[in-house]
Amino acid sequence: MTWRSSGAPVPSSAISLNAFRLLSATLLAFGSGSASAQDVNLTDLDRGIRLCSGAEVVQPDLRIEGCTIIINSRAGTPRSRAIAYNNRGNAFYRKGDYDLALQDYDHALEADPAHASAFNNRGLTYRKKGDYRRAIEDFDRSILINPNEANVFGNRADTYRTMREYGAAIRDYGEGIKLQPDFSALWNGRCWVRAVVGELTSALADCDRALQLDSNVAATFDSRGLINLKMTRWQAALADYTSALRLDPRSAGSLYGRSLANARMNNVAAAAADLAAAIAITPEIAAEFAQYGIP
Repeated sequence: MTWRSSGAPVPSSAISLNAFRLLSATLLAFGSGSASAQDVNLTDLDRGIRLCSGAEVVQPDLRIEGCTIIINSRAGTPRSRAIAYNNRGNAFYRKGDYDLALQDYDHALEADPAHASAFNNRGLTYRKKGDYRRAIEDFDRSILINPNEANVFGNRADTYRTMREYGAAIRDYGEGIKLQPDFSALWNGRCWVRAVVGELTSALADCDRALQLDSNVAATFDSRGLINLKMTRWQAALADYTSALRLDPRSAGSLYGRSLANARMNNVAAAAADLAAAIAITPEIAAEFAQYGIP
């Protein structure tokens, strides 16, 4: 059973409207006759601003192109260059070019050492590369600069969860929930970790709250299915895993969990079919469940 976040671990860009205004202000400054304006094609710079700032939804390659125009010009302040590097790093992240993303986040932080989003995004990239301790360090620094971003607490919680530091994960999910009580992924994250450590009543309450906020998330039904398995509520577990599979038919964890519920209810053929499907997707799925107290 692998917990899947439904929203927290997504790279945050600089606030797009603020970025757009800041870079647009830079453009106006160039138009006022500065010496650097002689080296900048203002039409190209305007296009770069639109593509890089996040004011428009664009593909990663176009975002990279736009941010590169800003970076290669001599436009603006250290803050505007930090935004451009950060946003280009996000585009590389979305393409899976994690080393290039790291380089851009490093440049963003060289330009603006107080850029909380760049620390958060670099932390996400380190996590993608399996460097969890460096990820935690960057999330720590992002939170120190701006302690009011629920998603950063969620990202740090997800990382602690991966490291099996469950107490720290529960704490951070809770901090995120205080900041953004309607963020269903945080409730689900805490639900899943509490289920793993055996805090089943609290876990159930968290999953129920997550589903009240968003009833179309497979991961939350999957999490509640684990709770019901541990509570030997076979029919409820079966229903939750079936709901999860309607939303995510190739979830090995949900297939395996449903096979266990079916087996406990003597639905032999259904149990065998789900077990075979789960193993075909994730051969080590039984070992994963064993780690969380489900033989």
